[in-house]
Amino acid sequence: MATWVDSHCHIFMLDDPIGAVDRAVEAGIEWMLVPGVDIETSLEARRLASERPDRVLWATGLHPHDAERWDDEQGRITALAVDAAAIGEVGLDYYRNLSPRDVQRVAFRDQVQLASHLDKPVIIHTRDSFADVYEIVGEADLGEKAVLHCWTGGPRWTKRFRELGAIFSFAGPITYTTGDTVRRAAAEAPPERTLVETDTPYLTPEPHRDETNRPEWSSLNGLALADIWGMPGDEVARITSENAARVFGSPRG
Repeated sequence: MATWVDSHCHIFMLDDPIGAVDRAVEAGIEWMLVPGVDIETSLEARRLASERPDRVLWATGLHPHDAERWDDEQGRITALAVDAAAIGEVGLDYYRNLSPRDVQRVAFRDQVQLASHLDKPVIIHTRDSFADVYEIVGEADLGEKAVLHCWTGGPRWTKRFRELGAIFSFAGPITYTTGDTVRRAAAEAPPERTLVETDTPYLTPEPHRDETNRPEWSSLNGLALADIWGMPGDEVARITSENAARVFGSPRG
């Protein structure tokens, strides 16, 4: 059975996170990365990783929705980041605009600089904000330490970020009937710089869209990539898993 890596899942939001890890492993998920979105969830992610250190990595960061809290949380996130596998989930969200855009940009730049200082990858949320994310990532010269979580940019933005050396991570939208733009983007993504994820509990892939997402369904997103690339599913599993281990390290040693 092919094994996969779920490079982004918020399993602390599930009723039984440890049970979710065990079920995912039984279904062929070798390991998973759990990013926080603020201090509280970062601590939850760290706790899960401490309970299953052979299967879970964790990350810490402040989500753009809560960027107004950056001044209050910066010190603790910076301290947590030393031991985390990555900085994230961070970025810019100009769709919901739950924090002012200028405040989002300050928090994002600071966290990108933190990742650069610690030489760690940064997991980037970008929604309706491609130009500003491109500018900030380009300024920092992150290369493949820039991980574009749940990538939904079209082919043009994919080509531009590809030139920066960024990593593309694909989630459930690649399976949707409305996901043609994402699929055309995936066709432009280099396999050696591509990951799969679920974003559990969100963005459940077809054919399970009416259910809460699960880490084991990252394989469905990977099989969608296999169709796009004309590649066997086992090969996509191997490539994306090796990519995840290269970018984040692996709890499997």
